Amino acid sequence: MRAHSSVAPAEAEMQKRFEAAEKICVGDTLLRRASLTVSLASLRAHFGRQVGQTPKELKNPHVEPRVTPSERERATPAAVLLGLVARESGLSLIVTRRHPDISYPGHWVFPGGRADAGDANAFQTALREAHEEIGLEANRVEIMGRLGDYVSHSGYRIAPIVGFVKPPDEWRLNPGEVEALTEIELDRVLDCDSYFLYRFPGREDRAHFALALPPSGKEDGELWLTGVTASLCIGLYEELAKTHSEQLTDFR
Repeated sequence: MRAHSSVAPAEAEMQKRFEAAEKICVGDTLLRRASLTVSLASLRAHFGRQVGQTPKELKNPHVEPRVTPSERERATPAAVLLGLVARESGLSLIVTRRHPDISYPGHWVFPGGRADAGDANAFQTALREAHEEIGLEANRVEIMGRLGDYVSHSGYRIAPIVGFVKPPDEWRLNPGEVEALTEIELDRVLDCDSYFLYRFPGREDRAHFALALPPSGKEDGELWLTGVTASLCIGLYEELAKTHSEQLTDFR
């Protein structure tokens, strides 16, 4: 598996660990499902219907210990923005690479963070965090809807907010939090051949889903989506399948 052209130390270590694991393409297993092609119009229609307005809590698709009931009760509210951008090649999703000096260094994630006391709701949290991290003004975002909450092992109850973004001429990245920003093609996120299940040597109790994707418009490198970010991508895939495909098989 090729490395992305600018690999942070933490990302390089993660790549080394994943390359040592058994790699199984989801498209080659019984978990295979139909790929989806969506448009802005179909997304607006989905989140405008009842099925899109009653999101259920997202499942953790990875094979790992479950979050305990007490951990769920203590989870800190947070939100991320699944920001969609319209390009000539189709829709893409904004992702950022975390700064090497903060938690989960080098990981590619959606803009977002924990809720502040002044946030009225999860939508406001996602917009505020996106402004703080990448300089995205709220008036450039059309909120379409949200996915169900996802409770992480890191102690957060994350609300994934889906919005259409009109990007500025230049992004203003927060130098203390964000090292880089790019976009990934939504069609690839909604294609099971992009997903791999990794089984790690000596860890029969663990298997993790991950995506290896080229940033939009670039075929000379790969960008890794793992952990919670991969879980949210799977959650988006399964949510949109409710109205874009008749095949509703869960990843797990």
